[in-house]
Amino acid sequence: MQAQKKTMLLLGGTSDIGRATALVYAQAGYRVIVAARNLEAAGRNAQDITTRTGAQLDLVLLDILRTDQLQIFVDGLPELPDIVVCVIGELGDQRRAQTDFDHATMVMRTNFEGPALLLGYFAEKLVERGWGTLVGVSSVAGDRGRGSNYVYGAAKAGFTAFLSGLRNRLSASNIRIVTIKPGFVFTRMTENLNLPSALTAQPDEVARAIYAAAEKKGRDVVYVRPIWRIIMTIIRAIPESIFKRLKL
Repeated sequence: MQAQKKTMLLLGGTSDIGRATALVYAQAGYRVIVAARNLEAAGRNAQDITTRTGAQLDLVLLDILRTDQLQIFVDGLPELPDIVVCVIGELGDQRRAQTDFDHATMVMRTNFEGPALLLGYFAEKLVERGWGTLVGVSSVAGDRGRGSNYVYGAAKAGFTAFLSGLRNRLSASNIRIVTIKPGFVFTRMTENLNLPSALTAQPDEVARAIYAAAEKKGRDVVYVRPIWRIIMTIIRAIPESIFKRLKL
């Protein structure tokens, strides 16, 4: 009798990191379910992965800003996944967010409120079942607020803290909570930024880090490029009296 495939639910299926993550899990033999707001774009990614691997991906509609629908989304899934990976994120425009409250609200809710509420509800379902893994992709931008992106960074800081608290509460259970911090990543979202190549990962590098962290019981908080752990430790240690004068 053939063993049933494990299932990975990907939250955020249209991003470069999302596409790369779905591909890694499909190649590993998982049943992959992709949740996205734009099913047409997610479908194009899914078709490309099917062409490459022969795996058929399932698509489900998810609008992370419709928080009133998140529990309905979870309860309506055909099965409770073995692994849930959340790569949902929106960098936004810091300058615009400083005066445009609607834009700032969208950035904050997309990066923190929606993902936190959704993973929190998934956690309760996994506790009822007795096992499972949740992976949240956060950001080094949340390790300390910087003038260049503090709206985005504040939202990611909240998401990181939420995952930390959830991990602490469920530490005695069979539920794993993993936080991934990619640092800079070459994606469509960052293509207009001048990023240092030595500190910047490729989407497939992030995807492999997600897979490895979820499969192995190693670090609970993973910096995709380890140098970022050192960099952010130094940045966090800078006294505020000095830090506030830096242009970061």
